[in-house]
Amino acid sequence: MGTAPAVTPERTSIRNRATPPVRVGAALRNRLRVRGATVLCAAGALIVIQLGIRVWVTANGYFYWDDLILAGRAGTLPLLSGDLLLHDHDGHFMPLAFAVSWLVTAIAPLDWGATAAVLLIGQLAASLAVLRMLLVLLGRRRTLLVPLAFYLFCPLTLPAFAWWSAALNALPLQIALAWVVADAVLLDRTGRRRYAISGVLVTTVGLLFFEKAVVVPFVAFAVVLLRRYVDGRRPAVREVLRRGVGLWGGSAAVLGLWTVFYLAAVGISSGEGGSGDLAHMLPRAAWAGVVTALLGGPWGWERWVPSAPWAVAPGWAVWAAWLLLAAGILLTIRARRVVWPVWVAAVVYLPAVQIPVVLMRAGPNTVDELMMSLRYLADAAVVLTAAGALILRAFARPRTATGIAGDRAPRCAGAWWRGPVPATLVVAVFVLSSLWSTWTFAHSWSEGPTKTYVTTVKSEFAHWDGSPLLAQEVPWNVLNPTAYPENEAGRVLSSIAPPGAFAAATDHLRMITDTGEFTDARVWWNRGIRPGPDPDCGYRIGGDRSVRVLLDGPMIAHEWTAQLNYFADRDAALTVGLERGDRAEVPVRAGLNTVYARVTGSGSALIVRNRTPGSVVCLGTGPVGVASYS
Repeated sequence: MGTAPAVTPERTSIRNRATPPVRVGAALRNRLRVRGATVLCAAGALIVIQLGIRVWVTANGYFYWDDLILAGRAGTLPLLSGDLLLHDHDGHFMPLAFAVSWLVTAIAPLDWGATAAVLLIGQLAASLAVLRMLLVLLGRRRTLLVPLAFYLFCPLTLPAFAWWSAALNALPLQIALAWVVADAVLLDRTGRRRYAISGVLVTTVGLLFFEKAVVVPFVAFAVVLLRRYVDGRRPAVREVLRRGVGLWGGSAAVLGLWTVFYLAAVGISSGEGGSGDLAHMLPRAAWAGVVTALLGGPWGWERWVPSAPWAVAPGWAVWAAWLLLAAGILLTIRARRVVWPVWVAAVVYLPAVQIPVVLMRAGPNTVDELMMSLRYLADAAVVLTAAGALILRAFARPRTATGIAGDRAPRCAGAWWRGPVPATLVVAVFVLSSLWSTWTFAHSWSEGPTKTYVTTVKSEFAHWDGSPLLAQEVPWNVLNPTAYPENEAGRVLSSIAPPGAFAAATDHLRMITDTGEFTDARVWWNRGIRPGPDPDCGYRIGGDRSVRVLLDGPMIAHEWTAQLNYFADRDAALTVGLERGDRAEVPVRAGLNTVYARVTGSGSALIVRNRTPGSVVCLGTGPVGVASYS
């Protein structure tokens, strides 16, 4: 019997099968899509955590200083008013900031809950703008989470966020910086005009919130050039100008027009600062402020109410921060020489944008702690985040032995510090360090009498009996007398006071205590009204003429309270004032009564005039002096 030849089936290895290129590309895209979605989810989680922390910070805060000035102006001026929108606020030109403050005050007057909600919305917008910038610079890579975590938790943005009036400047500036940087890069990459339009519009809005937004187009231009450089391409300034002509030209036009309005509203002021102030204020801000913040510092804050908290870092921690920063610069430049211009740009930006602040703010009455408050450095967090993204972008590209992007070179044994595990540990330590700085700041920021004062005043106004209060200043530790006349209670509390709550005269003299309670007051006998010439009437106030009511001594220029004891034959209206000063409108009631009038000026006599034809008022003796309560 014959034997059939054995047939051995061919063994086909899966490894040897040719996979269609389409399937490989689809698998790769799916993998990248999943990885990108994971990165976005992680970024979203970080933003949510940051918002949770900021909610806690706002819960420990309240209105402070300029917040009360803005609320007072919102309560006394209409929205569409040049006096409101074009006001020179300590050299600031910020019409949109005034508008937002007015709207919030109109909707919820001196309501910290509503104000905190607006703060959180602004912070969310800034965080999303920074995320967009990082996506443009780095793509959906895991490395994106490193600079994002830096921005979200870095204490540099904390003081400006917690202070409402400062946040009205700082948050729009951060949004504008991040948004326009992304637009500029996308415009250089794609040439699409929509990015030029978007960038110009956002720059314009930023300028209307804060004059410091003049730096926005310059920062964006620098980032575009540096991105080209770290990618191994020639910076090509002319090409960048040509491709972004819509953005750069539009920004230049906006800056020119804005300058005209700024000079008209604010003018040119050189300030009182000089080279001496620069010599000691800038190094202090850099020494214990910026450098320690790069590591999550300053870890400690001090405060003397009513001042804002300022950074206080331990000496050893400052030295350690400087050493770690120097090591980081050397290591990154050694590994990727193309990043050195990024470091130079960051180092130049930080002092450059602080010099105008020092020159405008410094003076004989300015303390060094001004720059240590860090509220003028919030924009630096966005710039440093962009710089970090550019450095990471350089490391994401292969390198040659010369350090320039190009063909891949063998991975050196000393590159262990560039792996994901060290990066995760560094970010974790930074976040924990920043959380400690945040906790100490919130504890310091929570100190102050303003919340008790405003809350109690609101309660008193809810049970107000209709008798007006005379003008008085709020407590010095709520709003300092250097802010006069913005520190007058009638202005500060205008948004919560019922109509007629403050007047030039009252028949029931009361004052607001330092804790916000209404209490009876009296007038000191700094000077007194002499007995009048008419033994039956004292000073007869009637007819169409002014009567000189003599005092028993001269009074210097100041705000005084005159206690007018009178008898009127009918209801009438008087004008009362010192010889040199303003006149107050004083209503009087028929019969024997007392009215208290606030007079401002100086002189040795009161000038009183009856404005009601046919009526007669007899005025007796009484004190003229300072109103006080026991």
